[in-house]
Amino acid sequence: MPRVYLPAVDLYAAFAGDVIAGFVGLSGDSVEMLFVDPCHQGCGIGSALLSFALERGATSVDVNEQNPRALQFYRKHGFRIVSRDSLDADGRPYPILHLSL
Repeated sequence: MPRVYLPAVDLYAAFAGDVIAGFVGLSGDSVEMLFVDPCHQGCGIGSALLSFALERGATSVDVNEQNPRALQFYRKHGFRIVSRDSLDADGRPYPILHLSL
């Protein structure tokens, strides 16, 4: 998976001490991935990574409809649903919500 996805994004990490606590991957104006280690969730790392992405021009993100925590997180930061696909990019039945500022 890293060979497929990571070269396609600009990847930035957030550290807690000397440990990577989370990362964000950006491509153009899109947040392609945002991950915070579960033991660091709720500490503001996700919000800091998203703020970093917004400062670099990110205005859109896709969210799996079956991930209500992610949807709530992005809505809290001003994103709104602009469209929905019933299948993911691989044609699987995982609805994707397209969000934008």
